[in-house]
Amino acid sequence: MGNLIVDAKGLACPLPIVKAKKGIDSLESGQIMELQTTDKGSMKDFQAWVNRTNHELIEAKEDNGVFTFIVKKT
Repeated sequence: MGNLIVDAKGLACPLPIVKAKKGIDSLESGQIMELQTTDKGSMKDFQAWVNRTNHELIEAKEDNGVFTFIVKKT
């Protein structure tokens, strides 16, 4: 089962979400996508997007200004 890493570092909202949507659309159900972004608004925006799309947010963390989200496609 291949997992996808989407690098959206340096991009401003809404581009990380746009890239995340493209990424998740390319996956099969049950696969994992990891999104990396430096956009400060992404913590709130991305969690709202996951809630709207009904995918499963496994992890959301921030480390040295890089936000990482692990999402399982439903």
